[in-house]
Amino acid sequence: MADSETTGTPKDGPKSGPRNGEGYRVLARKYRPQNFDDLIGQEAMVTTLTNAFHTGRIAQAYMLTGVRGVGKTTTARILARALNYTKGDIDKPTIDLTEEGEFCRAIMEGRHVDVIEMDAASHTGIDNIRDIIESVQYAPAMARYKVYIIDEVHQLSNHSFNALLKTLEEPPAHLKFIFATTEIRKVPVTVLSRCQRFDLRRVEAGVLAEHLKRIIASEGVEADDDALALVARAAEGSVRDALSILDQAIAHAAGKLEAASLRAMLGLADRARIIDLFEHVMKGDVAAALGELKEQYDLGADPSVVMTDLADFVHYVTRLKYVPQAADDASLSEAERSRGADFARDLSVRVLGRAWQILVKGIAEIEASERPLPAADMVLVRLTHAASLPAPDELLRSLEEGGPRPAAPASALSGNGGGNGNARAAPVSASSGMSMPSGDAPRASGAPTAMTARQTEPLPAETPETLTLASFEDLILLCEDKRDIRLRTSLKRHVRLINFADGKLQFEIAGNPPPNFIQDLSAKLLAWTGKRWMIATSKEGGRQTIEEAEQAEANERAEQARSNPAVDAIMTRFPGARIIDVKMRQPELQPDLEAPEDPDGEAIAEPGDETGLDDFFD
Repeated sequence: MADSETTGTPKDGPKSGPRNGEGYRVLARKYRPQNFDDLIGQEAMVTTLTNAFHTGRIAQAYMLTGVRGVGKTTTARILARALNYTKGDIDKPTIDLTEEGEFCRAIMEGRHVDVIEMDAASHTGIDNIRDIIESVQYAPAMARYKVYIIDEVHQLSNHSFNALLKTLEEPPAHLKFIFATTEIRKVPVTVLSRCQRFDLRRVEAGVLAEHLKRIIASEGVEADDDALALVARAAEGSVRDALSILDQAIAHAAGKLEAASLRAMLGLADRARIIDLFEHVMKGDVAAALGELKEQYDLGADPSVVMTDLADFVHYVTRLKYVPQAADDASLSEAERSRGADFARDLSVRVLGRAWQILVKGIAEIEASERPLPAADMVLVRLTHAASLPAPDELLRSLEEGGPRPAAPASALSGNGGGNGNARAAPVSASSGMSMPSGDAPRASGAPTAMTARQTEPLPAETPETLTLASFEDLILLCEDKRDIRLRTSLKRHVRLINFADGKLQFEIAGNPPPNFIQDLSAKLLAWTGKRWMIATSKEGGRQTIEEAEQAEANERAEQARSNPAVDAIMTRFPGARIIDVKMRQPELQPDLEAPEDPDGEAIAEPGDETGLDDFFD
């Protein structure tokens, strides 16, 4: 087997550096895996290939997909090596590659004549595929199989894919294809159906941190576990990214690799300080949260990265509520484990879910803003205020019970202090449902403000204690008078009236009304009329909803207008035109005339008279 300078997983202890006469090799190349045992985090694929090779069920084409840096090209080379393995008395495909075979080194270095690597990003045309099709009929020069490795295969043109289909479906016995792509959805299904597909997974942060620890030991460099965990998290499951970051970190540290220097290099925030920021937010302490963000920014942290880390911690705490084993992740610090468990116990899913939604939208705002720090400040302000707001179901329950809403807690964290006074939830008026800043609360003396007067004054004196509604239309008008547009819309859209009398309402529900529609209607009728209403729903068909009746009337007017010669001429002149609405002229009636007249003395048609349409279009 080749020495550790060319193998993937370091196994021979620390190295003093490159051998004499050799230039420096970056870690991503130096520790590139050489066999399936060196691959980390891809156990499912290795198991499948091992069983396939042992039983002789070797596919004609393989499709390797996954994010950048998980080892697609490296796996393709190892697979080509396994297909062409020859050493001594072993002359068959095998997964056991512990000893270097006759063609292994040339294949892994990408210079074997029978293993052709092609980058589809720069060879997208059909002429390149025609060259492959013409050459596949020739047997391999030295190896057992002629292997074509096509990287980023999704960038081939449609004509190239089509030209390749026949050869891919019925290749010669000596030919194998190995494709690699990061965009599997861009590969035609006709190609995918002819390949054996393997999805290479992101490497878990804990597994990646252990891999980095072995490499650091082999390189003879000292490093904190926290620093390696930070590199593993920053790599987001990509082994190549992790090794590139580690390479840069070793050069940056010029000695022992520590988490603090690594954060400064990457512009990351201290994970412990992210937890502090999260605690300030959940306590409702706006000033402390803004101050913490400013300090992290002054130390070089990117506001967008800080908010992303904060969102990650929100996600972690939420997972802990349902999956306590999430704390066993090796890439987590002790502070994240202990304090995260405390937050998971004290915070509700409602608070965490709302924080996640605000952060997801806020991160996009920060990244799009030319001033990221002020944008991040505004996200924190929204987040801090939202942490102490009551849930909509709590407000609705308070309205249904007819009593004042219980005061919102000063913070989302149970058992914690009040935090900043600016973070108090705004009082809510039970009559209007509108929030009001705490500074605008009703005053004990003096003239109230307009907002205060609207929310605190009783009904006008001329309003009777009980109100009688003679018809369903009166109820619609009452909603308009009370400016309850939501209830008015629901009544017009979702109520098919069966029976209406003062204090009684029976109807069939149409469509999907808002949640708690019946309870809301009952509470509003009690508050507005001063008496309880008997509300019943039935599955028997009622009349049309008001909205359906209005739409039917509009359709009738449109049909009437469509039969008018003037309208017909317009529709013919403009193909594709359609009638949106029809409005009839109805001038003020003259008391001494039987029919209205226009200024020229000509009679104006009543609604429904076709002559009115003629006058309108003339």
